[in-house]
Amino acid sequence: MRLRIIAMVALVALCSATAMAELQQVQVGGNLRIRGNYYNLDSLGKYSFIEQRTRLNVQADFTDAVSAFIEFDYYNFWGEDFRSNYLTGADWRGGQNNVDLYQGYINMANMWGTPLHLRVGRQEFSLGNAFFIGTNDDSAFFSGLSFDALLLSYVHESFMLHAVTAKLVETYGDFLEDDGDVFGVYASYIGIDNVELDAYWLYVRDDVALLGTRNNLHTIGLRGGGVVGAVDFEAEAAYQFGGPQGLRRGLLRRTDIDYNEFAVNLELGYTFDVAWHPRVFGRFAYLGGGSVRRNWWRRDVDLPFNRLGSNVKYSEFLDNDPTSNLKATLSNTLFYSLGLQASPTEALDLKLSGAYFQVDRRARDLGWWWWRNRASRSIGWELGLYADYHYSDDLTIRAGYAHFFGKRGLERNAFIGSGLNVWGGDRRDDYDYLFIETEVSF
Repeated sequence: MRLRIIAMVALVALCSATAMAELQQVQVGGNLRIRGNYYNLDSLGKYSFIEQRTRLNVQADFTDAVSAFIEFDYYNFWGEDFRSNYLTGADWRGGQNNVDLYQGYINMANMWGTPLHLRVGRQEFSLGNAFFIGTNDDSAFFSGLSFDALLLSYVHESFMLHAVTAKLVETYGDFLEDDGDVFGVYASYIGIDNVELDAYWLYVRDDVALLGTRNNLHTIGLRGGGVVGAVDFEAEAAYQFGGPQGLRRGLLRRTDIDYNEFAVNLELGYTFDVAWHPRVFGRFAYLGGGSVRRNWWRRDVDLPFNRLGSNVKYSEFLDNDPTSNLKATLSNTLFYSLGLQASPTEALDLKLSGAYFQVDRRARDLGWWWWRNRASRSIGWELGLYADYHYSDDLTIRAGYAHFFGKRGLERNAFIGSGLNVWGGDRRDDYDYLFIETEVSF
């Protein structure tokens, strides 16, 4: 423990040192994204809203490969935070949704003439296909995701090694105690043209856990992705272990809660060398639902797979529920999908996809006396049609429609909130989602 603390103090001291460099150039950039959304969730109600995210950034480049990046952003829904009284200009609906510091970091590249890079400060980053940690900018509710972190990278011609530590919760307690932190090591082999092979370990230590006194979550995984000729592929498998500490034991029954589950994310595509460049693809995902084993003296619970800050959304509805804060947390699910993509012109991209959802671990039977006692594993089907029109190099217009055909598995099964929360829909539900979006970057 003492050696770890000394190493961390030395690293922080190194990061805090003032860089003696001269300003070379300053670049200003930004992004403006506006999307109108309409949801018809049948028994759960109808929802419509327009969301907007505005970003403005400045990058300053110095000598000795030192740079600083600062980005402010603002995200909200139309009508929620503006000068709402047209007579006085008073902002009655302001609340706490203000302009925030989204990123602010110092980057040092090729330190001391080596392939070593260090980024210190608030930053966003994606690991691999963002199956675990992404930027939360896919589909609706694109509010973004950044971390107060240290990212140390070694970048070579044939491989890259990244080590990261991020502060999730600060309680001002003892050093490396009483907080929420994430640590990780991510290694990538890039010695094969257009192919990347990854291996990683991520560790979340939560001392302000809801269960027990500390929650430990370890994730180890392997990933491969790339393009070989006309074939593109994405394959990732991960295993989670750990669990809460300091749980209270009952007088008669002992309770053990752990993480002990797998997940798999696969995609395979083929692009035809003909007009419109059609691409057919298939996707599969297994997000383990855990298990519960009980008897009169013992109760063992293996929690469902947790995707942490994933940027991968498998459904416009189940992974994007407008009635819940639990976004991109689908778990306890098997996902099957087929689709077709095409580009009729250089400016227009079209996509058609269909998916089937099934529960991994269904809800318990209610009992022989209940007329509908057996929960179904079939959640439903989803069909989506999407179009991206690149009006210019800077402006993109998007539109899409998705429909969900509900099955009996919508009832009683827990598959949102990392597999811990019940969806709450009806087995006869059919859902609709329609959106149109504009995005400009500069």
